[in-house]
Amino acid sequence: MPATTFFIDKPVYDAAKGLVRFDYGLNDRRFCETLELPPGADARAAETETFGKLLGLAAIVMGVSYFKLLAPLKIAAPDIALTTEERAFVIDVYENGLGEFYARNNLQRFGKLSLEAPEDNHRPARFDLPDRALVPIGGGKDSLVSVELLQAADVAFTPFAVNPKGPILSSVDKIGIPPIYVTRTLDKEMIRLSKEPGFYNGHVPSTAINSMIAALCAVLYGYNRIVLSNERSASEGNVTFDGREANHQHSKSIQFEEILASVLANATGGSLQYFSILRPYSEARIASLFARETKYDHVFSSCNRNFRLAGHDGPLWCGECPKCHFVFLIFAPVMSKERLVGIFGQDLLAQPEHEHSFRELTGLAGQKPWECVGEILEAAACLYELTKRSEWADEPIVQLLKPDLLTQYGEGKLEFALAELMADSSEHHIPQSLAARISPHAL
Repeated sequence: MPATTFFIDKPVYDAAKGLVRFDYGLNDRRFCETLELPPGADARAAETETFGKLLGLAAIVMGVSYFKLLAPLKIAAPDIALTTEERAFVIDVYENGLGEFYARNNLQRFGKLSLEAPEDNHRPARFDLPDRALVPIGGGKDSLVSVELLQAADVAFTPFAVNPKGPILSSVDKIGIPPIYVTRTLDKEMIRLSKEPGFYNGHVPSTAINSMIAALCAVLYGYNRIVLSNERSASEGNVTFDGREANHQHSKSIQFEEILASVLANATGGSLQYFSILRPYSEARIASLFARETKYDHVFSSCNRNFRLAGHDGPLWCGECPKCHFVFLIFAPVMSKERLVGIFGQDLLAQPEHEHSFRELTGLAGQKPWECVGEILEAAACLYELTKRSEWADEPIVQLLKPDLLTQYGEGKLEFALAELMADSSEHHIPQSLAARISPHAL
């Protein structure tokens, strides 16, 4: 039976146990999810209006995992009051944040969702927080570049992760700063139903979810900045569906960053900042910054496929997914072949069976993959750069794509793209004082 309304209950925080409980309803089914927080939380902060506001917003954002089972048109949070701005934020999460989910399940929801929640016209007082940053660590190259820049600029920060596994643990170990880890436990019945006929499954905006959990921790443990590691290419979408662009990385885009930054600032009286320190940079530029340091070579991974399947108990890189292919491609111009093959355990440009994947990445076939990969022209420019380098020019993938690459784009456009990839964008929200401290270390 189709669901008519998705219900979100008011969450409950047990300070003594460090446990947050989130309850949801979908038709006659009930779901419960929990967060287990580490010791050291400020008990007084947990009693504030600010924390209560963020807790309610977190409950709504985390609810996407349960909503998508049937994707009804009505969302109800009868005990969570929302401002006009917060309502727009919630709709953005449930529309654009689930854009890939809708596109891949052929569900039209844009402009059709309704949200029932009490009005909140109260603006909370400023909640003072210590001047230090909480930095989400994903185990990939991006957050480690952020770490290197923050350390070089002598900025105080703490690594943060939800359900850390594999490369997150090994990367944080290399960073050498005690982290804040949160354990998130999804409802087992939701996981079971997502695999059953009659229910939907698909991508959720995990960055939005983890960002809200980070916001809770910022207030409880005392941090005035949540520093993300999202590059500028995250704002490029994948396909046009239902009248707008569906983006696998919507919650990493600058558009989403602007929305959530404003929501968090207003909820804390202007004290909590939210921005990406890598927003000025392309993926290729970030790869060049990562290549300066070798200590993370054998502990990091950007392969989502292996992370999903085994939590990286096995190899760090599957070598078969678009993410592996893209990361190998952008590292190749800035690393020696010996080092790069040593990181991946194989030469991904020497495998003609993966030609189609590289064609999709470079815009020569199909669509941009549903993965956290860079812009199509960026991948094309990096492949073009390899055609000019003796170490890579004769690789099977490079040879197979070179003729079509030159025909489709032309050398002039590719040369221009290469130069543009190394130029920093001014479109970012890094506080000016912090940007001034960091930028010299990114030269």
